[in-house]
Amino acid sequence: MFGEKDIADYYDQTIDHYTIWWNLKDSQAVHFGYWDESTRNFKHALQRTNRVMASLADIQSHHAVLDAGCGVGGAAFYLAESIGCRVTGITLSQKQFALALEFQKRLQLEDKTRFYVQSFLNTGFDDNSFDVYWACESSCHANDRVAWLNEAKRILKPSGKIIVADYFLTEAGKLDKNQYIKKWGDLWAIPSFHTHENFIDEAVRQGFKVAVNQDVSKNIERSSQYMYWFYLIGAIPSRLYNLFHYTSRFAKYHYRSGYYQYKALKGNLWQYRMVVLQSV
Repeated sequence: MFGEKDIADYYDQTIDHYTIWWNLKDSQAVHFGYWDESTRNFKHALQRTNRVMASLADIQSHHAVLDAGCGVGGAAFYLAESIGCRVTGITLSQKQFALALEFQKRLQLEDKTRFYVQSFLNTGFDDNSFDVYWACESSCHANDRVAWLNEAKRILKPSGKIIVADYFLTEAGKLDKNQYIKKWGDLWAIPSFHTHENFIDEAVRQGFKVAVNQDVSKNIERSSQYMYWFYLIGAIPSRLYNLFHYTSRFAKYHYRSGYYQYKALKGNLWQYRMVVLQSV
């Protein structure tokens, strides 16, 4: 079981990998890219993820948005620039936080965005603070989904929305005879994967209704394949580096995650879904 310190360590220890492979300083993205007929390249696919999520949640310029698990601020900057709303981002990672502030200054978005190092299980924000709760590939890190949903509902305004983009276990994934899911989760500090049915059932019990529930696995398959290519390219250099240098626990075998997540996706062991929940 991974705690919040483990999750922070994962992102702190692997940020250099994302800087190289995900072109972090240009993309400001730490998530899967969304591909469709309009997608031109990988950077555009990363931006498309934000655009599709914003469209599904119907985010408007007057909305106050919390990006819970904001990474280095890419989604916050996209929403502030393209829609004009105000966005608060929270992360457990000190290194992500520092980069978010650096990008914020470079993009001159200090008036539209703000960032904190905070847990999304206990944010400290006032009740009814936000119109939209944005969770792009972050809800998977919640050890306690009930506590996560309750805190989200507390800080959302009446009829506020949660937009989730995340990995969900399939029925086939419950078997996982090769342990691809477990090995992937161990490398990314993911405590456990849930089926979307269990996630939805718990959300309804906690007072949400489902506005959107889409399987977009086909749209992120190419991004998954990118990670697999990076595994193939990086495996030998990573092994050689590890022979002669001290490497932190998450960084040491991080390259292997590209193999496990891709094999699990091709084996239909997990799905990438976008879900919109509305508080009732």
